[in-house]
Amino acid sequence: MTGQANVKGYPETYYAGAYWGPRRESPEECARRTASFLDFLAPGDPFLAQWYKPTRSIKDARKHPLMPPDVPTLTELFRRGVNREKGGPAIEELGFSFWFGNGGGDYDSADLRILCGCYSEAVSNACVLELPTLGHGSNAERVLTSRVLSAAVRGMALAWDPDWSIAMSHAHRDMVQTRRIPKAPYVGWVTYLARHRGTVPPLPAPVRIEKVEDKGTLIVLTPERFTASNPEHVALAERVRELLDRAGLLKPLQAQP
Repeated sequence: MTGQANVKGYPETYYAGAYWGPRRESPEECARRTASFLDFLAPGDPFLAQWYKPTRSIKDARKHPLMPPDVPTLTELFRRGVNREKGGPAIEELGFSFWFGNGGGDYDSADLRILCGCYSEAVSNACVLELPTLGHGSNAERVLTSRVLSAAVRGMALAWDPDWSIAMSHAHRDMVQTRRIPKAPYVGWVTYLARHRGTVPPLPAPVRIEKVEDKGTLIVLTPERFTASNPEHVALAERVRELLDRAGLLKPLQAQP
């Protein structure tokens, strides 16, 4: 599924992503984190409780569910996803990549793309959840809410132990990208910052701040759906970005101590 954020007349599209620096992990460790994340996702909405192995067709995919998550199965899928030059040996420092979806294969479905176990300084580990598109079915209306996306980003924090995580629209990301330092956190509708980045300062209403156990802090800009077409939303995001940057929390991707 591809975003249509910058095409006039199309609704904004949204995604959630977690990002972390070099961390050498085995296929089994990546599988355990994935299983944990899928378990965190499932209670948010029935739509996020169904995932399938990558197959040639949607019909085939539904015959191969990944839920409930099975660590040995996920381990094998990560092992097959080792990064390598075509026909060459595995490039161990680039980790393991794995893509799968929840069976729809259209704009009313979701995809998960994971790169885990990478310990190269040139590439960031990531877990990216592409979300359904408004106007193409009922799933987006239920899922694109502060409640569900806050839970998804919280699950990313707990499962992946990332440096930072985000839920935002592609349109908002494109709007602010030119002002962002490479590998530095975005500030979106929902933002998570790991504890080692520092203490989140007081932020203006209606921003909500929540602790994520002992991992870090979740920041939710607004209870209603954030849109890049709303000047008040964009101004609020920029104000929060300025305050977080002033507090030293938006430095480029950092390895955890």
